[in-house]
Amino acid sequence: MIYGYIRVSTDKQTVENQRYEINQYCIQSVLAVDKWIEETISGSKDIGERKLGKLLKKMKKGDILICSELSRLGRNLLMIMGILNECLKRDIQIWTIKDNYRLGSDINSKVLAFAFGISAEIERNLISQRTKEALARKRSEGVILGRPKGSKSKVKKLTGKEKKINKLLDRNVSKSAIARMLGVNRITVADFIKQMSSVTT
Repeated sequence: MIYGYIRVSTDKQTVENQRYEINQYCIQSVLAVDKWIEETISGSKDIGERKLGKLLKKMKKGDILICSELSRLGRNLLMIMGILNECLKRDIQIWTIKDNYRLGSDINSKVLAFAFGISAEIERNLISQRTKEALARKRSEGVILGRPKGSKSKVKKLTGKEKKINKLLDRNVSKSAIARMLGVNRITVADFIKQMSSVTT
């Protein structure tokens, strides 16, 4: 099946431009969209809270998702990479019009996915480096960092997402992939899984 995906961030934005772009592309390519999915939601929202997440779960091998550009899938590169990685593993194709990407299971798509992965790694390293520099500067200014002694956060970053994490683990999704999907560090996911295991045992 061919799905047309449209996302806008606010009610003030219109879906018509994206629909027009996808329709024009399909006419030129002699294709027809079988089903449209539209949503008004921020691209930074967890994929599980969006219609896109529900759609990806039911898509099958050989299905095609068409959107105007990659940025419609997510707000940041790590989120987009997680979605692309999941689709590549399941032989789901993602086509974008403005970016002119045809991401499938062919070698060109895998090379492109590798390039995205390198970009994501560079982005992570840059963020890490900027964080370290900022912390070093604060220390040099005499700022005391970290929680006061004896205090501990009662609300974990992944609290409330236990079911989703367990489902992903059941599907043999790696901890790194889960971390990308949830927008957290791999260590955060690993520690949370250990905590869940200790509660159930």
